[in-house]
Amino acid sequence: MTSSEFGRVDEANNVYLIDGGQERIVGQYPNVPAADALSYFTRKFDDLAAQVRTLEQRLAAGITDAKSLKTTREHLKAELVEPKAVGNVQNLRDRVEAVTGLIDATSAKANEERAAANELAMAAKEEIAARAEAMVANLGGINWKKSAVEMTELFERWQKLQKEGPKVPKAKTDPIWKRFSQARAKFEQGRRAFFANLDGSFKEAKAEKTSLVESAKALLAKGAGATDQYKKLQNQWKLAGKAGKAEEALWKEFRAAGDAIFAAKKAEDAEIETSQKANLEQKVALNLEIEALNFDDIESAKKSLANIQARWEKIGHIPRDQVRKIEDPIRKAEKKIADAAADAWRRSDPAAKARSNSLVSQLEEAIAGLEKSLELAKPEKKKEIEEQITARKAWLLAASQAVD
Repeated sequence: MTSSEFGRVDEANNVYLIDGGQERIVGQYPNVPAADALSYFTRKFDDLAAQVRTLEQRLAAGITDAKSLKTTREHLKAELVEPKAVGNVQNLRDRVEAVTGLIDATSAKANEERAAANELAMAAKEEIAARAEAMVANLGGINWKKSAVEMTELFERWQKLQKEGPKVPKAKTDPIWKRFSQARAKFEQGRRAFFANLDGSFKEAKAEKTSLVESAKALLAKGAGATDQYKKLQNQWKLAGKAGKAEEALWKEFRAAGDAIFAAKKAEDAEIETSQKANLEQKVALNLEIEALNFDDIESAKKSLANIQARWEKIGHIPRDQVRKIEDPIRKAEKKIADAAADAWRRSDPAAKARSNSLVSQLEEAIAGLEKSLELAKPEKKKEIEEQITARKAWLLAASQAVD
């Protein structure tokens, strides 16, 4: 008979386990040496011990898969009730029992973490549904392009939560999913209606802008003279709305026509500018002649100015910002001649002469009377009389010149 501390083999190769001071047959391994039969069941014990050791190592490593740990523990407990193995079975039972509390604590912690994760997932899904509902609350003022991107992002977030998040009971998530689905359906319905209407608007705008392109091309024959008309077409273009996919091509044609018209206008303006600069130089030269006029001889100055004016009119336009400065000398010369003519007419007017002669006579009489008064006046009165005489002599001089 072969035996060990925890088992033995009898003459029939029956193998016994000594468990708690009692023997229990665990199997038979016939036709082999007794030591081999015992070794066979000892290896089975080693397999159980390895499983217990692995469970202990998983806990020591911080593995928190409570479900797997509990499953392993329950399996080992069942295996160790009446194991078909030879070894210190009670030691294995004790070791399994020793980790039970830790496994239960791990399970409780895992349950708490799962509950917390479920709450976060539910909150995230609630946020997604609420945002989708808010988006469709006022479809009239929505930015469809931007909102379509956001709605897609919300759906992708939901899918990610479903795939990577905690497994929340379907009964809890279904009401939220239903709200989200309804909001998405309403959004899609509104979006399709909007773009259906938009297609109609695009067609109208395309027709209008096609007409504007043709009108712009028709203006090309007018060249620079069509600038104002093209600007009116530009204003109509702005009011016409977008033409959808045709917008860019139509705009390129419309702008090309405008570029050609404005290029012609630019060339014309450059030519005009060159011409006006030459005109300016000629008028500057004429101003030098005006400055040299002798206005003491009005008739001669008048003839010379008339000649200058005739040449002035033939020269043509000058830069607008130079007009006032350049025309000032000729306007002043014209005024001088006009004033001289008016003065000459006034001097030759019989009625004016009569009035001036009468005034001269009156002033002469007044001065004579004051001079006599001065001879007889008291010293304190003489200064006042002298001032009166001086003033009337000045008036007399002016009146005499007016009569000449």
